[in-house]
Amino acid sequence: MKEKIKKIVLGYLPGFIIGIIICGGVSVIAMTYFPSNQTTYDNSNSGMQATDVQGAIDELYNTCFPPKTGGDTILDNTDIVTSGDGLYADEYEEGKYTYKGANPNNYVTFNNETAGWRIISVEVDGTIKIMKDTSIGNQAWDSSNSNNWARPASLNTYLNSTYYNSLTSIAQSQIVSKDFGIGDVTYDDTNLANTINNENATKWNGKIALATTSEYIRSNSNQSSCGTMNQIWNLTSCGNTTWMHNSTTWWTLSPTSGGSYTVFYVYSGGNFRTNNASASYGVRPVVYLSAEVQITGGDGSQSNPFALE
Repeated sequence: MKEKIKKIVLGYLPGFIIGIIICGGVSVIAMTYFPSNQTTYDNSNSGMQATDVQGAIDELYNTCFPPKTGGDTILDNTDIVTSGDGLYADEYEEGKYTYKGANPNNYVTFNNETAGWRIISVEVDGTIKIMKDTSIGNQAWDSSNSNNWARPASLNTYLNSTYYNSLTSIAQSQIVSKDFGIGDVTYDDTNLANTINNENATKWNGKIALATTSEYIRSNSNQSSCGTMNQIWNLTSCGNTTWMHNSTTWWTLSPTSGGSYTVFYVYSGGNFRTNNASASYGVRPVVYLSAEVQITGGDGSQSNPFALE
């Protein structure tokens, strides 16, 4: 409709041309007799910024029909599934959606890295949580062997300074600071809701962190066999039904309970293990993208990842 109005208003016709935009049930009428580039628009009482007819129509259209942004775009264009690979309504947080399965279409181009990142979840507030598909290299979680991320751990400092500063300016502008759950968890927990609550009992606010143990579990489409800490601790086969498993060893954000120096990591076989924070494993950064980010193309497949603007 917008383009039709543009074509009419920009044309020179010897008579009144009326373009009507329906906004919330109210008809807004724009009229012009002269070519729009010869016509000024008085915006003093409109609250708008445009000073010409075409600009006023564009601004009015975008006010009535704002472009979809952030997670809303994904939800509007993606089927919600209940089995197999795909985007699921999150069982533990109403309004949140999580990608599960061995290879769902959750690839995204970020920081000029084509299909280099994958979407963990669409959050309740419309932000999009993404994770780098590969490691940026092996590092200690904390060189001083503390499992307190907020201390800050040395990896926390590296990711939010050196690594953040290496990102493009556009990528930096798309990241928002958010709360990350950094509470400790136990390896033998048989209730995922309990694990999530324990993680969120302590939070750290920042730009870049890592995936938690519960996020690794929630990304698994085989919840009956791989839906708890205790199950993934014991079964390497759980790596076969989550896209987060990439046959490498990498750190999670979650410290172990009952100690001050051990942290969970995902073993190359696909199951959880723990080690001292001073050990060196792969690092896969996790960030939240602003709810204002626009997804301008792609279907999320590796060959056609979501494109951001």
